[in-house]
Amino acid sequence: MNLAGKVAIVTGASRGIGRAAALALARAGAGVVINYHRGIDADRDDKAGSDALAAVQATGQPAILLEGDVARSDTAERLAATAVEGLGRLDIAVCNAGICTFHDALSLPEELVRRTVEVNLIGTFLCAQAAARQMRNQNQGGAIIATSSISALVGGALQAHYTPTKAGVHSLMQSLAVALGPWGIRCNSVMPGAIETDLNRVDLADPKKRAYFAGRIPLGRLGAPEDVADVICFLASDAARYVTGAAILVDGGMFVNLQ
Repeated sequence: MNLAGKVAIVTGASRGIGRAAALALARAGAGVVINYHRGIDADRDDKAGSDALAAVQATGQPAILLEGDVARSDTAERLAATAVEGLGRLDIAVCNAGICTFHDALSLPEELVRRTVEVNLIGTFLCAQAAARQMRNQNQGGAIIATSSISALVGGALQAHYTPTKAGVHSLMQSLAVALGPWGIRCNSVMPGAIETDLNRVDLADPKKRAYFAGRIPLGRLGAPEDVADVICFLASDAARYVTGAAILVDGGMFVNLQ
């Protein structure tokens, strides 16, 4: 999985799967544009972004930090432009940014539903679109990888606003694989299972819930962000040169365990 000379953008890359993906791509030789969003706790978010930048730079690869909300089209455009202006080109786009707030379906606020759709689905589309335009102009192919979820395939009592967005991301990558194939741009998604990240750390802190999830997983453990990042790195590389429109479960076997 040699990515020497390649340039990637990774959204939602200050923490969790995004940060692990940025590091994996850099270790494989790629320059990386690291995106993060400054939310309510701006100081914490800025520090996470700076820490991610330092970690990627420590690999010896060039990296650029770019703050921005992926739900805004100008963020997607700035990401693609920053890759080209700062690192010379754009070969890989990892559309990873997402939010997941657990909430009862019957009292789910409309604004939370809209925000989840805007970030998870529309944000993925905008970033993929901006990246694809640049890749088309370069006429050297490319790879777009989106973070979907095992939740795209199953329901969740507290995720009525979240699971449809991840199903949409899965479907989006399938459609883009068809649309962008003529330019040699491959589009795939990863479907993480129970991965320990900031999104679910509080939820998984409950010993009973943690034991339940671990017991559902044939490989016997919860996943780490690096488990997903390595699959993203594979999909970005020439090792996956004939893989497009695919969705890869990275869940330790959780989905197929019906017992």
